[in-house]
Amino acid sequence: MLDDDALMDEPPTRKRRKGIYILPNLFTLAALFGGFYAIVMAMNASFDQAALGVFAAMILDSLDGRVARMTNTQSAFGEQMDSLSDMVSFGAAPALIAYEWSLKGLGRWGWIAAFVYCACAALRLARFNVNTGVVDKRWFQGLPSPAAAALVAGFIWLVTEWGKRGGDVLFLSWNQITWITFAFTLYAGLSMVTNAPFYSFKDVQMKRSVPFAVIVLIALGIAVINIHPPTVLFSLFVIYGLSGYVVYGWRKAKGQQVSVISISTDEPDERGLHN
Repeated sequence: MLDDDALMDEPPTRKRRKGIYILPNLFTLAALFGGFYAIVMAMNASFDQAALGVFAAMILDSLDGRVARMTNTQSAFGEQMDSLSDMVSFGAAPALIAYEWSLKGLGRWGWIAAFVYCACAALRLARFNVNTGVVDKRWFQGLPSPAAAALVAGFIWLVTEWGKRGGDVLFLSWNQITWITFAFTLYAGLSMVTNAPFYSFKDVQMKRSVPFAVIVLIALGIAVINIHPPTVLFSLFVIYGLSGYVVYGWRKAKGQQVSVISISTDEPDERGLHN
């Protein structure tokens, strides 16, 4: 047996330093940069570039989680970092872009609409973090913040591109466009805090083999988007932004459960509020 002196002479065990995973957080930081870039471009009145910054942030945001799962580098730090990045890119950025683009022409109504959107994005992200363990992974509870940002930024991108061709945009006056922006901003914001189920696409397995026809359809989809990206992308997100209410109405009419939460033990108690 070792005596006490021998035990005291042994070097103390060094504690392993905790760190963060670089790869997934690089994608998160890149998405954050997309949102920051969008805000800067809006301040410089380059609204088409601002919209592109939001869409770039969407693509990068969709990749960081997949990269973390594929490389087994998930972490609590990454989850919090992702939420903060989403708040900037899909909460503050679209609200500020919409305000600088046209909403400020409405006076107090303009900044109220922008604030409602920004506040709803914060509430949406907070509720998502709290209910992560009790929500059906196949569905989002309310419109996801990237899709809400795409509705606002996509409309601005579309109108800006059509405006470059001269004349009234889509046969609408600028005052009418301003009020449509007001409506889109409120719709996107309030949709984030509803209980309507929006399909999450998380059950799509990227590693699973698919028929050859699926690859052909993907190629055709890319070709269609390239016809006029603002029009096609905005149309797709309008359809998605309505899909949750269609599913909600369909389930309600069939007498099926419309909630994406089965059991909730979080505070405040949400049982019975999603039927």
